[in-house]
Amino acid sequence: MKFLHPDYLWLLLILIPLIVWYFRKRENENPSLGISSLGSFNKIKGSWKRFLFPVCYAMNLLGIACLIVALARPQTHDSLRNSRIIGTDIVLAIDISASMSATDFEPNRFEVAKELATKFVNNRSNDNIGLVEFAGESLSLLPLTTDKAALVNAISNIRMGDLMDGTAIGDGLTSAINRIVTGTAKSKSIILLTDGTNNAGDVPPETAAQIAREKGIRVYTVGIGTNGNIEIVDPYGFSTTTMETKIDENSLRNIADQTGGKFFRATNERALKDVFEEIDSLEKSLIDVSSFSRTDEDFMRWVTFALILFMIPVVIRYTVLRRIP
Repeated sequence: MKFLHPDYLWLLLILIPLIVWYFRKRENENPSLGISSLGSFNKIKGSWKRFLFPVCYAMNLLGIACLIVALARPQTHDSLRNSRIIGTDIVLAIDISASMSATDFEPNRFEVAKELATKFVNNRSNDNIGLVEFAGESLSLLPLTTDKAALVNAISNIRMGDLMDGTAIGDGLTSAINRIVTGTAKSKSIILLTDGTNNAGDVPPETAAQIAREKGIRVYTVGIGTNGNIEIVDPYGFSTTTMETKIDENSLRNIADQTGGKFFRATNERALKDVFEEIDSLEKSLIDVSSFSRTDEDFMRWVTFALILFMIPVVIRYTVLRRIP
């Protein structure tokens, strides 16, 4: 924990004269009465309530201390760290069209793709990885980053139905290219997962593949699922329909061949696992990475402590130590 205004902590020295003043005040405030003998009072014990007075004062002092700490603005955060590591640049482009809810995978194609993508990210300790989703249009979700927690969270939050339905393979590949060109690694690769045929978008897949080839980006295309009539569940789980799905293997293979990548046909979960395992052998090079941290304000906790410490003595004085006028 660090403080935004550490100089305010010098105010804690105020507590020293307050403590001295309290003890001197107690010495002078005790009333006295002259009597001939104290023998009659030997068996009388002092009330336990007298110990509450210094306790209440101590709570007030602690409350003041907590307010001073709050003024110093305590913060919890990580630091910015620049480093060079061995790794590669990768962008995952995941199809979220309605056909990805087909149940020829358990529980469906979409959930299996997300699960294996998450495992893949967790196994790539030093790589810069970005994330793109596409359906009838494409959306870049995360730039290249080594923050595995952010990547896993982004993958888990992908939902079918967030984009216009359809399969815009060319647009999805173009968005992935735009993300990966900013990377500094020698090896740049795009993993594109889809279960359909390009039927939407503004960029033809062949054009996107040509752009990737010119920029030295390998594209690994993955065709998920089986062809034929497949049971489709709507993104909200309210209805089930039967739809004919067909993967355009020729187009996906052409994209991979043009860019020096590879086409994979994954008709089951095991085959899809093999895809990610093979991509683990990608060439690696030195890359520069920056690790950023988030700063969280922590002063409210100290303000809360101060309020509690101020309120308890007030309650005690008006209940247990209440005085009769």
